[in-house]
Amino acid sequence: MKGFAMKRIGDAGWIEKQRPQCGPLDAIITPLALAPCTSDVHTVWEGGVGERYNVILGHEAVGEIVEVGKDVRDFKPGDKVIVPAITPDWNTMEIQKNLHPHSGGMLAGYQFTNIKDGVFGEYFHVNHADMNLALLPDGISYEAALMMTDMMTTGVHGAELADIQMGDTVAVLGIGPVGLMSVAGAKLRGAGRIIVVGNRPVTIEAAKYYGATDIIDYKEGPIVEQVMELTKNKGVEATIIAGGGADILSDAVKITAPGGNIGNVNYFGEGEILPIPRLEWGLGMAHKTIRGGLTPGGRVRMEKMIALVQADRIDPERMVTHVLYGFESVEQALLMMRDKPRDMIKPVVIV
Repeated sequence: MKGFAMKRIGDAGWIEKQRPQCGPLDAIITPLALAPCTSDVHTVWEGGVGERYNVILGHEAVGEIVEVGKDVRDFKPGDKVIVPAITPDWNTMEIQKNLHPHSGGMLAGYQFTNIKDGVFGEYFHVNHADMNLALLPDGISYEAALMMTDMMTTGVHGAELADIQMGDTVAVLGIGPVGLMSVAGAKLRGAGRIIVVGNRPVTIEAAKYYGATDIIDYKEGPIVEQVMELTKNKGVEATIIAGGGADILSDAVKITAPGGNIGNVNYFGEGEILPIPRLEWGLGMAHKTIRGGLTPGGRVRMEKMIALVQADRIDPERMVTHVLYGFESVEQALLMMRDKPRDMIKPVVIV
């Protein structure tokens, strides 16, 4: 089969590989729709997960099952399914510790491209199909379903990590697709004021649609100064980091009030150290909680995302600005994610 792969750090292209084999609990799927992610960009061009050779990219897919293992109960060939980006093995010790994104080791629930080939192949493998797949319901488009697999669940997880309470003032740092879904998640959790940091008109418009009340342009001055001015030097009660380089963590600590929470869902692809400013962290004693997390994965999580969409709580399809057609368009879509045209939020490929 053909797949679009990371050949090595800094080099991506088409390769030929053997079709994956199906285990007794697993499924083999052919893609119907695919989307690239900024994480793919970090992985290839920054070496975010380390060196990888000829590993197929991609972790956002809607597909059709072509084969299931003999012990799979709830799915069959021909089913159209939403494939979450995080597909843990469900028979590890970490499952009993409620750490399923890290099933088998830190970040090991993130299997596609990290541990095994991803979804940008003519066929791809999903482990523990009954636990990791969700049926695609009638009435939900491929575009909306693709956004659920990673962008929506990750953004909502940012709001969960920040433990947003009713009426909280919240800052969302970065309003790419994950940041936009963090805005939507913050609104769902009852946030009052939602301050977002962004610059591109297309994402600013979307952020307002999802619930942002204040916009900060990082090109107009330091983020910290602008947030503190907006909040009369009180800071915010919760901050979600959804983009940026290493220094964004320092900004988050500075703008978060004592007793506040910082939820990070940003993929830091470079550097060895993430800085925490000593004074603004209260010399280490400000009761500012920092939590970074890989989004929960699996079937139940996807079915919860489906429920939010079906109930009109979140419309993730609003983020899709570019639709490409044909499997070969995966390469173009990934390069778009790398280069980020100003009119783009998220591209998808209808295979």
